[in-house]
Amino acid sequence: MKTQVHSTAQVSSRAKLAEDVEIGPFSLIGPEVEIGPGTRIGPHSVIQGPTTLGARNHIYGQSSIGTDPQDLKYRGEASILRIGDDNRIREFVTIHRGTEVAGNETVVGSGNLIMTGVHIAHDCRVGDDNILANSATLAGHVEVSDGATVGAFSGVHQFCRVGYRAFIGGYSVITRDALPFIKTVGERGEAKTFGINTIGLERSDYSSQQIGALKEAYRLLFRKGLRLSEALQQLRASSLTDEVEVLLDFIESSQRGFVH
Repeated sequence: MKTQVHSTAQVSSRAKLAEDVEIGPFSLIGPEVEIGPGTRIGPHSVIQGPTTLGARNHIYGQSSIGTDPQDLKYRGEASILRIGDDNRIREFVTIHRGTEVAGNETVVGSGNLIMTGVHIAHDCRVGDDNILANSATLAGHVEVSDGATVGAFSGVHQFCRVGYRAFIGGYSVITRDALPFIKTVGERGEAKTFGINTIGLERSDYSSQQIGALKEAYRLLFRKGLRLSEALQQLRASSLTDEVEVLLDFIESSQRGFVH
C-alpha cells in the first residue's frame, strides 16, 4: 500500500517514511524522523528527531514523541530515540530523547502497550512486551526489562530498575528496584512485595514447577527470617531453575537496593 499523509499534516522533507505509513490529520513529523513500514500515526501527534520508529507501530494521537529531554543539563546536544516494532502507543503519551550523560539515547523495544498519558523520560531503557498502564511515569534513566506491568498512576524513580515480568500495582511510588516475577505495591518508602505474580505467570504459560520454584525462593529470601546473604548462599548451593537464577542475579546486581 502507498504511504498516506493527510493534507493537514506537516512532514519535513528530511523525514523518511517507509511504504504503507499513515500520517493522520494535523500531525507534525520533524526532520531526522524515520518511520518504518505499516506504522500509523494518529491525529495531532508530534514526532521530533532524531527518532526511529520500527514497523507496524500504532500511535493513536495527541502524543509527543522524540522531543527534547526535560533535564537541566541538556544543552541541545545530539540525542536520539529508538522505538522497535509492533508497539501500541495510546493518546497523550510523551517519550523523550536521551542525554549526553547516559549515551544520548532513549530506547523502547517491541510489542509494548503504552497506555494513555504515560511518560517515558530521557535515557530510559524499556524492553519488550511490557504494559505501562494509564499515566504511569518513568523518570530519567529507568530500566524496564521484558514482560513487566507498571500499574496506572505509578511512578518509578530515576535510575531504578523494573525486573523481568515484575508487577507494580497501581498508584505505587517505586524508589528502589522492583524485583522480577514479584508483585510490588505501595507508596514512597513504604512499598512492599506481595509474593510471586502467580496469575501473570500462569497467563504466560509458566508451569506449576517453575512457579513453585519461584515461590520457594521468595519464601527463603524474604519470609524465613534469614539474612539476605545467608538466603542467597543457600539458594546458590541448590539446583536453580532459570527463573530463580534471573531473580538472584537481579538482587545481586542491584545498585539502589530493592523493594522487599
